[in-house]
Amino acid sequence: MEGAKVVKSEQQWREELTPQQYEVLRQAGTEPPFSGAYTYSKESGVYRCAACHAQLFDSDTKFDSGTGWPSFTEPAAAEAVEVRRDRSLGMTRTEVLCRRCGSHLGHVFDDGPRPTGQRYCINSLALDLDASGDGAG
Repeated sequence: MEGAKVVKSEQQWREELTPQQYEVLRQAGTEPPFSGAYTYSKESGVYRCAACHAQLFDSDTKFDSGTGWPSFTEPAAAEAVEVRRDRSLGMTRTEVLCRRCGSHLGHVFDDGPRPTGQRYCINSLALDLDASGDGAG
């Protein structure tokens, strides 16, 4: 895993993130579909956590799922994210979090394309695209 765990108070997160990012990343919110900066992006690079800058996804695994959020077939490295059961909103889903800082990223579903069959449905507000793609964090 890239870098040490990032631990901050909620006040520190509030000061560092925009209100919209805070709602998604720290309160498990969801941006409206088709509203995110990376929904239609085809730019190459590495997608990093907007909170701690950990490398999360590679543009090579991004695809257009038609769902309104950026979608990826897999994380850049399995250890970059953690998943847990989410029973909010009266349904059972699998939440995706940044392993480095614990921020909410989105959810993963088993309806993605080959080769993984997975669709990591991630909020644009949770991501920063590093177009240099150098992997340095």
